[in-house]
Amino acid sequence: MSQDSEKDPVGPSSAPTPVEAAPVKETVFEREDHLFGLVRTNLFFILVAVTTLAFLGMIGQFLITVLWAVVLTMIFYGLFKWVRRRVGENRRGLAAAITSLLIFFFVIIPFILLAIALFNQGLGLYQSIEAGEIDPNLVVDYVERQIPGIYDMLGEAGISPNGVREKITELVGTLSQFIATKVLSLGSNLVNVFVQFTLMLYLLFFFLKDGKQVTQSIIDTIPMGNVRERQLFARFAQVSKATLKGTLVVALVQGSIGGLIFAILGIPAALLWGVAMTLLALLPVGGSAIVWFPTVIILFAQGHPIKAVILLVVGVLIIGLVDNLLRPLLVGRDTEMPDYLVLISTLGGITYFGLSGFVIGPTIAALFITVWEMMGRDYGGDSA
Repeated sequence: MSQDSEKDPVGPSSAPTPVEAAPVKETVFEREDHLFGLVRTNLFFILVAVTTLAFLGMIGQFLITVLWAVVLTMIFYGLFKWVRRRVGENRRGLAAAITSLLIFFFVIIPFILLAIALFNQGLGLYQSIEAGEIDPNLVVDYVERQIPGIYDMLGEAGISPNGVREKITELVGTLSQFIATKVLSLGSNLVNVFVQFTLMLYLLFFFLKDGKQVTQSIIDTIPMGNVRERQLFARFAQVSKATLKGTLVVALVQGSIGGLIFAILGIPAALLWGVAMTLLALLPVGGSAIVWFPTVIILFAQGHPIKAVILLVVGVLIIGLVDNLLRPLLVGRDTEMPDYLVLISTLGGITYFGLSGFVIGPTIAALFITVWEMMGRDYGGDSA
């Protein structure tokens, strides 16, 4: 008994046994497997991110074209469904081809003809200014005749009337050169414009034909939850369609009325100014008044008070009324965004993306609001 008790302290209980060492080895292996799993997963997602960024960078100059093809698909999808019912529900390719041709002949061809006429009128206006047929100092002369003491007031303020004339002449010269440069650059980039239009029509055909399948594939692929993805897609479609249709309707109506009244009053380059008012009407602030209001002043300066009053009345009561009635009705209501957010997102979009920003800006703002609403609903705290 004594020998057994002497051996117990140094027996099996004090020496490490294989049974005790085994769990340590298994834990190390598990950690290594977990680490390698994380590395493999992260490498895969890094590969996905790198290839995606590389692809987007490769087609970067065509992304706006792709966006317009998507927006046009949503706008004319109702027409596509109408054509498909006529040619057969299973003949999606034929229906998409007919719809694309209709869009080409009734939307794009008139736009091209308008661009050609705009090119000619813009070039003619530039030549008239360069030839001295249009005097940029008419307004200064008119003010001088109506307010003879204005020179003394300007002198007391340290402003030279001759300096004002020089600045106006310089401004008009710069503006005319800008118009000529843009017109000539449009002509030189005709091949690029043709490629962009062709690509847009090509994409439009396939988006009409396979748009639902592509959308469903994207929803199934993105690991964010189908409910969220469908909500984001629906929000994108809602805002982009409302912004495009509403803003374009307002702009086209204002530009058409403005160009028509300019032509009736005999103002040179009426088509050019009508297109200018259409483009400026895309802005939520200022709009077409940036063109027609200075024209009222110039008509007064030229000694045409009746024409000036007619243009002023049409501008305030008709063009302005169209903007005040239709824009909130067509844009603000359908986008379900407050007017101030539509304003700031439109201005920011145009500043950052150019002319396409009047659609992209409000769309990004709507997605921004939707994403934050999702986060607040799923992860935010309860209100007290």
